[in-house]
Amino acid sequence: MQSPSRATPRQTWPEPLLHQLAPADRELVKRFGTGPSVEVPYGLVHRAFEAHAATAPDAVAAIDVGTGDTISYGELDRQANAVAHQLVTAGIRPGDNVALFVRRSIPMLVGLLGTLKAGAAYVPQDVGITPLPQLAHVVATARTRVILTTSAHLDRVPEGPHVWALDTPSPGASTAPEVASEPADGCYVLFTSGTTGKPNGVKVTHRNVANILLTAPGSLGIRPGWRVAQLLNVAFDMAAWEILGCLSHGATLVIRGTDIGAAARMADVLIATPTVLSVVDPAECSQVKVVAVAGEPCPRPLADRWASRCDFFNSCGPTETTIVNTMQRHDPSAIRLSIGRPTPNNTVYVLDDERKLCAIGEVGEMWAGGDCVSAGYLDNPALNAERYAPDPFLGGGRLMFRTRDLGRWTPDGELEHLGRTDDQVKVRGFRVELDSVSSVLEGVPGCARAVTLKLDDRNLVSFVTPADVDVDAARAAVESALPYYCVPSSVYAVGSLPETSRGKVDKRALLALAEAAPLAARVAVAS
Repeated sequence: MQSPSRATPRQTWPEPLLHQLAPADRELVKRFGTGPSVEVPYGLVHRAFEAHAATAPDAVAAIDVGTGDTISYGELDRQANAVAHQLVTAGIRPGDNVALFVRRSIPMLVGLLGTLKAGAAYVPQDVGITPLPQLAHVVATARTRVILTTSAHLDRVPEGPHVWALDTPSPGASTAPEVASEPADGCYVLFTSGTTGKPNGVKVTHRNVANILLTAPGSLGIRPGWRVAQLLNVAFDMAAWEILGCLSHGATLVIRGTDIGAAARMADVLIATPTVLSVVDPAECSQVKVVAVAGEPCPRPLADRWASRCDFFNSCGPTETTIVNTMQRHDPSAIRLSIGRPTPNNTVYVLDDERKLCAIGEVGEMWAGGDCVSAGYLDNPALNAERYAPDPFLGGGRLMFRTRDLGRWTPDGELEHLGRTDDQVKVRGFRVELDSVSSVLEGVPGCARAVTLKLDDRNLVSFVTPADVDVDAARAAVESALPYYCVPSSVYAVGSLPETSRGKVDKRALLALAEAAPLAARVAVAS
């Protein structure tokens, strides 16, 4: 067994950085903003999978609901070892990146684990829906010399690198190759949407991933005998939570087909965005024990509905802070739905525009520190300089990351998520937080979900689900709760909200719908 990874040492925040706070707030800000110091059992996340493969080789590692195929831990380990040997023979070394252009499948798991065993980072994209120019951009930016895919998609990948079909049997040793990987080496590279129209590649290390997946609460209590649904796009970082979170704890991954509900009904654990979770009926998921959401703000009604049936974790964190860096188990009787506190070996700072600590209750921008902070963007020094900065609180050469999430500490030490800085818009000269409008709408009887967008410099527009929500009552609720400039000019009731490929609300599609409709018509439109 690999030696455990040492926990991030506790450090005292320098007193000069606390001077502007009232004495009562100084200790609270330090205490609330510092996650527990916990030892991580493995420095390389795939070593946890290998331990289960060694002790329980006959246990079922994955079930593909669409095809009915299954694979055991022992066989998955053997096939991944064969791929790893091929990669090493081809010259792949620690520090390299290997493209994983696949759809949800058992070969996807083989390629992912084989890449990690070879010491490289996997670079995932859904080959079935990602345009070829974007795949070519990913290959060029990540400098991948090998593409792993399946035989059905050989004609959908860019030319240039070596291309291997994972579903074609390949010879190789049954044991893992000897590779000198380190926790600081890349585990995966994910591409996030960029302001230039081209996605940015983010390098996430084994230390980052092991820290969230192998400690509580990020481990979600996953254990042998449990089933974890694999619902999300492989190119989305929360898919790593599903896949590696499951296999590193000896559970069975349930890979969905076209029917999300079918996989969810088989599972003990669901990890999803609120948009994806909203299409699953909790009444039909009696086996589900734990649910975790992240990726976008969670509507309170959705959280309450699931939390009344199982352990429900509301979480937050961008790709650059490794899936999530704050979590909170939600109680339906709680005053508020919060994103909790920092996860183990991590820190959170609520800072003002001058990067000074905000007092308890004061709204600021959340910065993340500790072992969650990823290794940065590939070939983008300007963006790295904008979003990563030396961490003056932990020191020691560590970095902190600017999340662009707005938040504040509550008096009892929880983080309230108040939207994105880019969701703070100017309407009629006033600053408006779009999520605050949506939050009021989600309190309207019968409203399950709301999204608010800026239509132009004078008008907001909101969408609510389901289609039978009383839109006049919804608009009136905002009028009674918020200033006039926060009241949407139009409220549309829709059957469902459009999704992006990563399971988030497609705001561009909603804005196009709003722009095509008469502004003054507050009518219910069916999706």
